[in-house]
Amino acid sequence: MKSQSPREIAALFDMRADFIQAHRYGSGHINDTFLAEYDQSGLRVKYIHQCLSEAAFKNPVQLMENIARVCDHNLSQLIEQGHPEAYRRTLTLIKSKDGKPYAIDANGRYWRTYLFIDRARTYDFIESREQAIEAAKAFGEFQKLAATLPGEPLHETIPDFHNTKQRYANLAKAIAEDKHGRAAEVQDLIDEYMKYEPVSSTIVDKLESGELPTRVTHNDTKLNNVMLDDVTMQGICVIDLDTTMPGSTLYDFGDMVRTATCNAPEDESQLDKVIADPDMFEALVEGYLSSAKEFLTDTEMDLLGFAGKLITIECGVRFLTDYLDGDVYFRTHYDGQNISRCKRQLALAKSLEAQNDEFEKIIAKYR
Repeated sequence: MKSQSPREIAALFDMRADFIQAHRYGSGHINDTFLAEYDQSGLRVKYIHQCLSEAAFKNPVQLMENIARVCDHNLSQLIEQGHPEAYRRTLTLIKSKDGKPYAIDANGRYWRTYLFIDRARTYDFIESREQAIEAAKAFGEFQKLAATLPGEPLHETIPDFHNTKQRYANLAKAIAEDKHGRAAEVQDLIDEYMKYEPVSSTIVDKLESGELPTRVTHNDTKLNNVMLDDVTMQGICVIDLDTTMPGSTLYDFGDMVRTATCNAPEDESQLDKVIADPDMFEALVEGYLSSAKEFLTDTEMDLLGFAGKLITIECGVRFLTDYLDGDVYFRTHYDGQNISRCKRQLALAKSLEAQNDEFEKIIAKYR
């Protein structure tokens, strides 16, 4: 199968500009990404062409319909507000020649095109408290804009992604089947995780009962999914919307806590290094609530502190399940890496739990 050139891909979209050149761009491991330059009536402009991973995304049409609805809505909200940088504050899709938010190349692969956001970048590692505040604020702004999305709910492109009931059911199945004879050696770890099962369905149950509203959520709120302005360091734009679908704001905030409050590696073996940093937690709360508190309900506010522990436990359950199933989902680089990851998540959950009273006081400070 001959791959399509960037020039051939460009011809699939309504660019209204002349293609000049393109090169591979970014450090992502899932989608193939190209930064392309065009001549638009004598002005050199940039766009991003991105090929969706066939392995990662089984419903590319629904995925792109979700992204297009959210991007179009958020942009219209910013324009209505008279925001001076509306086109920098949200991703903007360029439609294909047939008017769709995606194009299909000669090999049947799905592509999308975004306006390139200049004078801003992402950071794989947050270097300061101020960066954390700005990134968390940007996620809050994203949720606030998307909270008024009209019409039918978005497609659930990854069913049961944060359904902790189902995650624990998957773990129970893996333990019962014990396909690789690994359960006995990690029984202590299984017992530790099962202690959290009684509270694991808290958010799922409240969503089902209507106590918590179902929102448009990002579902991958690593802080490197926010572009920060090169000069001001303001959070400019939330990117990587491939997991955007219906959910709870608590999932997004919880994942920020899980990924940002501890800088120990994902498979850190020295568990005494796995400690949730109160200063980083406060930075997340300060930034997030500065933009989100005006639309969050009291129930959402009440569960912010719990959310970080829940998402951390959920992630650990997934690593443990995958280990028992034979390491078939998460890529591993050495034997037992999923167990190292699993232990690290448990240690972080315990650190969050031990500091719960302090963290609740921090949340109360910014409510």
